[in-house]
Amino acid sequence: MSQPMIEVENVSMRFNMAKEKVDSIKEMFIRRAKGTLKFEEFFALTNVSLRVEKGDVFGLVGLNGSGKSTLCKIIAGVMKPSQGSCRVYGSVAPLIELGAGFDPDLTARENVFLNGTVLGMKPSYLEERFDEIVEFSELHDFLDVAVKNYSSGMVARLAFSVATIMDPDVLICDEILSVGDFLFKEKCEKRISEMIERGTTVLLVSHDIGIVEQLCNKACWLSHGHVIAQGDCAGVVNDYQENAHIGFALEKESRQPEPREKQYVASAAAVKICEDEEIG
Repeated sequence: MSQPMIEVENVSMRFNMAKEKVDSIKEMFIRRAKGTLKFEEFFALTNVSLRVEKGDVFGLVGLNGSGKSTLCKIIAGVMKPSQGSCRVYGSVAPLIELGAGFDPDLTARENVFLNGTVLGMKPSYLEERFDEIVEFSELHDFLDVAVKNYSSGMVARLAFSVATIMDPDVLICDEILSVGDFLFKEKCEKRISEMIERGTTVLLVSHDIGIVEQLCNKACWLSHGHVIAQGDCAGVVNDYQENAHIGFALEKESRQPEPREKQYVASAAAVKICEDEEIG
């Protein structure tokens, strides 16, 4: 069996959503003290399990709100799951949110060192690789401009350039390739391919199915925080494209997907239930 790099076991993530409008922090604390503050539980993830092995390029697919970004944040260590466990072996470079780890009032030059330090790089290492970061980002003329004045594409260039300069053991990309022009996407795909050749494990989230099919060898389909299917990328992506609209009903038919085989069987009853819910 290959060496695991990411192990997620029965992970659930619960959020408490206020059922009533609270106008101030003071009122919130008063209601909490009196026990009158009511919340509604929302599970962004429910009993999610997956295993990513060394050298895998693992894709996460699913409609908006399926829990992909929440799972990435748990794997990156940004969030702690409500239940279950998540283990990551080796260094991690997370690209899970544009501008995360950046100070918008600082310049790009200053943010290179700030963000790099957050990712665990030493200032001396960043100083040594600074020219390479700038060269890849193509932001030579904007290094001393505050990041708050950057477009989303420019922020993506800077974030990707810093995160991928250190050859991490695990690279997490959450929609980072969906921002920017096609030339930048080509550069990112080339760099990811080079990292893969060097043995980097990649966790990729994207709504661009073409990129997932091109780069990934394995994939997992999430729907409403549940795993619908996981295994060979081509099979998972094909099932996702054909059945995304009935994903949650399909999940009820198969809570424990088996890798490298047909992951689920949609019963007529499950499909009808989902269709009735959509009509209503």
